[in-house]
Amino acid sequence: MRGLREKTFIVAGGATGIGAATAERLASEKAYVAVGDINLAGAEATVQRIAKAGGRAIAVEFDLSDDTSVRGLVDRTIAEFGAVHGLHNVGADLSAGNLGRDGTLLETGMDVWRRTLDVNLLGYVRTTRAVLPHLLEQGGGSIVNTSSGTSLGGDPSRVAYGVSKAAINQLTRHIAINWGKDGIRSNGVMPGLVMGETVKSQNDLAMQEAFLAAARTTRLGEPRDLGAVVAFLLSDEAEWINGQMWFIGGGAHLRQ
Repeated sequence: MRGLREKTFIVAGGATGIGAATAERLASEKAYVAVGDINLAGAEATVQRIAKAGGRAIAVEFDLSDDTSVRGLVDRTIAEFGAVHGLHNVGADLSAGNLGRDGTLLETGMDVWRRTLDVNLLGYVRTTRAVLPHLLEQGGGSIVNTSSGTSLGGDPSRVAYGVSKAAINQLTRHIAINWGKDGIRSNGVMPGLVMGETVKSQNDLAMQEAFLAAARTTRLGEPRDLGAVVAFLLSDEAEWINGQMWFIGGGAHLRQ
């Protein structure tokens, strides 16, 4: 893909799943990657796989809910590689203690709301605010945010998660509207059910069967499916795509 070779990208949430797959795909295109995550061991494992395949990457421990930590991720990336050319936001709090207590509006406690919005939404605000000045200074760059198919059709449960993802869609468009003329591209992906580590650990066969039944394809998603799309959106191949939210879910949502 054009515009990835020897460019530097931050994957904010690259220890596992979609983030790890994106980091590995970017590195396979000869990009340099900073793999940030609160799960340092997982980020280091991603970097080890990249290095084994001949790529160049670093692992950085950081917390989406902490301003200083986010700035540290960006500073470390620039110190290591000399620049930053793009950002993939993919982190979220999917823990049992948070997402596991996210239910209906009447069931979900305010602590879950605060934590979900602080990480899933404001975390993306923090990373973007830290990276955007550097992208503007160098004349442009690309940002790809990870939302969710839930933001399209709603969900009878996980209300805080769904609201945080719908807000990411608006944040993504806001960035494109305000800085597109300055060379900034801001797009997002809305995954359907992706068989990453979290989904596999849940082993919810009924959920998997329901998602597959709704799809217009023969299988569920894999992290590599999203990694390929994100890499494309970060690349110069997508230079005429801006402010768009792409549903990547096997055709489960057919819409304009």
